[in-house]
Amino acid sequence: MRILISGASIAGPVLAYWLQRYGFQPTLVERAPGARKTGGHAVDLFSPSLEIVDRMGLLPLVQSRSTGTDHMTLLREGPPPVEVNLARVMAAFSDRHLEILRDELSELLHGALGGRVETRFGDSIRALRQDESGVDVDFEHGPSRRFELVIGADGLHSAVRRLVFGPESDFSHYLGAYLAVLTLPNHLQLSNRVMLYSSVRRVVGLYSARNLPDARAVFFWRSERPLPIHHRDVAAQKQCVRDAFAGLGWELPRLLAELESDAPFYFDSITQLRMDSWSHGRVTLAGDAGYCPGPAVGGSTTLAVVGAYVLAGELAVARGDHALAFPAYEAALGDYVQASRAFALQMARQLIPDSRGALWLQTQVLRALAGLPQPLLRALSALGRLRARLHDTVRVRDYSQFG
Repeated sequence: MRILISGASIAGPVLAYWLQRYGFQPTLVERAPGARKTGGHAVDLFSPSLEIVDRMGLLPLVQSRSTGTDHMTLLREGPPPVEVNLARVMAAFSDRHLEILRDELSELLHGALGGRVETRFGDSIRALRQDESGVDVDFEHGPSRRFELVIGADGLHSAVRRLVFGPESDFSHYLGAYLAVLTLPNHLQLSNRVMLYSSVRRVVGLYSARNLPDARAVFFWRSERPLPIHHRDVAAQKQCVRDAFAGLGWELPRLLAELESDAPFYFDSITQLRMDSWSHGRVTLAGDAGYCPGPAVGGSTTLAVVGAYVLAGELAVARGDHALAFPAYEAALGDYVQASRAFALQMARQLIPDSRGALWLQTQVLRALAGLPQPLLRALSALGRLRARLHDTVRVRDYSQFG
């Protein structure tokens, strides 16, 4: 069975790997001219995704590429810095956790395909036409082809979702904030530490990673309304960051000056995708394309890995019958998606303080967490309302008998 997967970042390669293992014939198509290199902001892998990575034989490699960022210094105007052991705090969220640069994770996942999966870089889907037996696909470049199934794993701004389900505005829910990531020289010689400068409605982090020659600046800020900026208008995006962080002290003048460079830069709204169903006929969605809980706040990378694995497994169970596999996939993932959405809403509010009182509380909470024993941290997270350990509640089914 021929299955086209649009998107070769995270969910796409995971899906292609398992589909190939189960005897399907996947093809990856990716708009970028090669493996994505966008500066590679750090992403989190929690228990269920690490279990899947382990089943792919990649865990030692992924562990070797972890950022190694285990300490945080929280800075504010006036009060002394707060030192936080991030490894201890993250233990409150999951018994297994690893942070890795997104580009490096994508590279490892694609490498696991071992040349066994056709990959078309520098191309994208222009049109889809379904019938009872398959899907005719027109590409931006190259001849049209026919596939039995099409899966959109092409991110928050999915072209497959737009073509099949309608405009992004029908499903996107803005969470009131923006995110930008900039690659820049490691002026502060950071190694295993992130510096977080927090102010009312604006937060910026600066970090590097193990074996990384440069650094990353991550900007978060609140905006009451979505900004009229296209997701590919880089000049307007950079100006937006300058405007949002003008007037702040610490390293901000230097960081904003680095926006003049041509270094990799990422920008997007913190937006949640809400779809009652992410399947239609012979087309379905995986990862951020179908159920993004919100970039940087909802564990979207772990959710994408789990979702891709479950989709491939349910197709194997159903022997390729999408009418059985797609509903089973959505049912298996539904509770996890709902919990991730709720968690993201709370994290978006807490990450960026909206008042001086909230800023003070953020500092006190981090100071308290830094001093609590790990067993107490786990107990508090289990009792709390943040559903902090939601990832550890996910049980990953073993589909190996179908491979």
